[in-house]
Amino acid sequence: MARAGYPDVGSATYVRASLTNPDWTPTLRLTSSNRSHQRGALLTTIEPTSPADRDVPPSALVLIGANLVPLVGVIAFHWTIFSIFLLYWCENVVVGAFNVLKMALADPRNAGADVLKLFLIPFFIVHYGMFTMVHGIFVLVLFGPGGNVSPSPARFLAAVSDAGISYAVLAIALSHGFSFVHNYLAGGEFRRTSPQQLMAQPYARVVVLHIAILAGGFAAKAMGAPTVALLVLIGLKTAIDLHSHLAERRKLGMAAAA
Repeated sequence: MARAGYPDVGSATYVRASLTNPDWTPTLRLTSSNRSHQRGALLTTIEPTSPADRDVPPSALVLIGANLVPLVGVIAFHWTIFSIFLLYWCENVVVGAFNVLKMALADPRNAGADVLKLFLIPFFIVHYGMFTMVHGIFVLVLFGPGGNVSPSPARFLAAVSDAGISYAVLAIALSHGFSFVHNYLAGGEFRRTSPQQLMAQPYARVVVLHIAILAGGFAAKAMGAPTVALLVLIGLKTAIDLHSHLAERRKLGMAAAA
């Protein structure tokens, strides 16, 4: 006999509603009961589903839009493989700059974390800066137009200007800035992460992303860098970037629900 207000499923029905968050959407799951005296009964469970599991965050759409800029550059302005690689190197610089801001604002209620930041932030700036500079020299030497390669900010700025990618660098910076404000600040992610976690985060992104990009870049260069190969390279980078971005949002979203 079914209870009033509950669906009639089998000989007995049990309902658990965990609707503490009004933004969650309940999903229905039926599973067999293990109780011997309720043989044949079904357990009806209403479980919450976070919007983060079903919605694409606005920052992901901005990320896709920013990654379309090099696509236009290749098709309309005949960008070379060097232009693409230099742009993605500049993105590493942008990622590092925003990561310093994230580390400075992370876990504000933890006094111990504030003390740790005094060591971690300078260490990250030096270590990640050296890592990025070596990577930049690597890009200039292997894919640049040649000439004297000096590891100076002026040399890299000149390379960006000569390649005509300044507006693309700006688009990338705005994309990361939007994510920083929308997700990290307004979304409260800074309360759910630590300086230690942020310390290692950019390295994982850079290593995975640029191994794939460099492998594709050498293949494209071997083929004479045809337009199709460059477009495939941009698509690969965008897909990896988007996957990493969504994974990070889900991870921090689960931390909020816990």
